Amino acid sequence: MAPAAIFVAVFTYYPMIAGSQMAFRHWDLNDLTNTSWVGLDNFHRVFSDPNWGTVLGNTGAWVIGSIVPQLVIGFALALWLRRRFRFRGVYQALIFFPWAISGFLIGILFRWMFNSEFGVVNDLLQKAGLIDEPVAWLADPHKAMIAVLIANTWYGVTFFAIMILAALQSVPDELYEAAALDGAGKARTLFQITIPYIRVTLVLTVLLRVIWIFNFPDLIFGMTGGGPNNQTHIVTTWMIKITQQGDYGKASALGLLVVAGLLLFTVFFLLATREKREVRS
Repeated sequence: MAPAAIFVAVFTYYPMIAGSQMAFRHWDLNDLTNTSWVGLDNFHRVFSDPNWGTVLGNTGAWVIGSIVPQLVIGFALALWLRRRFRFRGVYQALIFFPWAISGFLIGILFRWMFNSEFGVVNDLLQKAGLIDEPVAWLADPHKAMIAVLIANTWYGVTFFAIMILAALQSVPDELYEAAALDGAGKARTLFQITIPYIRVTLVLTVLLRVIWIFNFPDLIFGMTGGGPNNQTHIVTTWMIKITQQGDYGKASALGLLVVAGLLLFTVFFLLATREKREVRS
């Protein structure tokens, strides 16, 4: 295990530690003559920034607004794909295809689709009679977040469908046959057999997806770049913007806050789900 451990230490942990110390220094690319120790000043600048509240709220909306529809739609697709029907393999390939595309590329594609002048979204909505004139999706502060959430939902549904379908394959058919003989309906079978049997997979999948969505700036950068007026900036996109401005100290402080927040979420999430499993057992 030594070669692998050394590789991870050199290319993961050392850069992490080296970058973390920037959070406690005045580290600005515009003035590298002064890299003095400033303690918690960079963290104070993050919390006192007028954009902090907006970015934090956007991050919460980004995670919750993405994870819920992804889970529901992905679960429904997995249940549908578990059945045997003609050309099932073709449908699986089409549904799993988005996961093979770059997130930044998906952002660019959806930016064109939501374009107010020649985007296909406005064209379809007008033909369906749902709107009378084109909507400036990505230029409106209130509609831009809706647009990026729709794009991220389309992208992330695939992950849930893959993971849940794999878990559903392990559910014995005998359980469904016994439930049918006992007169259990589809809803009762779903909530008393299917979900309890794949609960562990659901918990881990939700946990992984929350972490990935939280650290997923690609799509937002491709669609809006954080605009308009910072209304689609999340913590990670804002951190990249600060880095581009050369303020590595503030960006590193924000990065440490992200790591700490995700660690706390992971611990509390696993503890909460474990307690629920113990109560049920």
